[in-house]
Amino acid sequence: MRFARYELAGAEHHALVVGAPGEERLHDLRPGTTVLDVAGAGLPAAVEAASWARASSALVPIADVRLLPPLQPPSVRDFVAFEEHVEGVVRSVSDDGAVPAAWYDAPTFYFTNPHSMVGAHDDVPVPPGSTQLDFELEVAVVVSHAGTNLSPRAARDHIFGYTVFNDWSARDLQGREMQVNLGPAKGKDSASTLGPWIVTADELEDYRDADGYLALGLDATIGGRAVGRDLLSNAAWTFDEMIAYASRGTWVMPGDVLASGTCGNGGCLAELWGRTGVQDPPPLVPGDVVRLAVEGIGAVENRIVPGPSLSDLPFIPPARSRDRRRDRASGSATPHAPQEVR
Repeated sequence: MRFARYELAGAEHHALVVGAPGEERLHDLRPGTTVLDVAGAGLPAAVEAASWARASSALVPIADVRLLPPLQPPSVRDFVAFEEHVEGVVRSVSDDGAVPAAWYDAPTFYFTNPHSMVGAHDDVPVPPGSTQLDFELEVAVVVSHAGTNLSPRAARDHIFGYTVFNDWSARDLQGREMQVNLGPAKGKDSASTLGPWIVTADELEDYRDADGYLALGLDATIGGRAVGRDLLSNAAWTFDEMIAYASRGTWVMPGDVLASGTCGNGGCLAELWGRTGVQDPPPLVPGDVVRLAVEGIGAVENRIVPGPSLSDLPFIPPARSRDRRRDRASGSATPHAPQEVR
């Protein structure tokens, strides 16, 4: 089953997707039911929701609508699970190109902005101040129900489905802020593509290999030019293991999105730049169209458009040098005395 969220005539809809690739159509879910509701209720409830939609709502051609991100996730964790990607990106910022030893210890992730999700075919503005915009080809899972301190075996039962994820990255902003050993932050803050829909986990079991990985083909093109191709099964950890790690000492919750991190072999431009020493293909600019396709799931395709200029935004000064006083300067405001409680 595939579930999507879309906009038509200014209204938001939640729907079941039917039809072969290129011929997809939409059946709205029961009124008041969202894709997040379906994900949180689990696979049996999804089957019932899909059955109701097929029988009770009219077909809507997908060409007539704007696809939204299939759900508004409560949180988004983005892992870095592909060694080949790490090798290439490290080479772009370091002479030796060695993968940090700590990378092998556990599936590291960072939290990204759940409010910056964009749809499968939405335009993506260049982040303010950036001249080195990059794409990142990833797959993400959507969590079905709450769990904590999960084993990898138990974590698999917490996967509702899979979707395509593009972690748009302003490499110049990212490089500056990560010198502070914190982040990434604004370098990843402006947009992440999620879509085109969620494919339920049962639909992809035929792709699972003997080691428990999903051997899904991943392809990236810019303006029709092939720039990346890999298999999801080249990740160093399975999604079961990534979810289990994320749940240690805390919770994963319904609708949470956990992304694989960027695949290798051209899953982003920065990896290619690191391997060749030249920016070819060059950073993304307005007019470029990036298409990311994942076997068994679908494809997203976004056009880069101009973003706000820094000169048009409020000025934020650099750090000011300050005297390190330990008491208030003369003439400063005096704190209010505490009020007597009666």
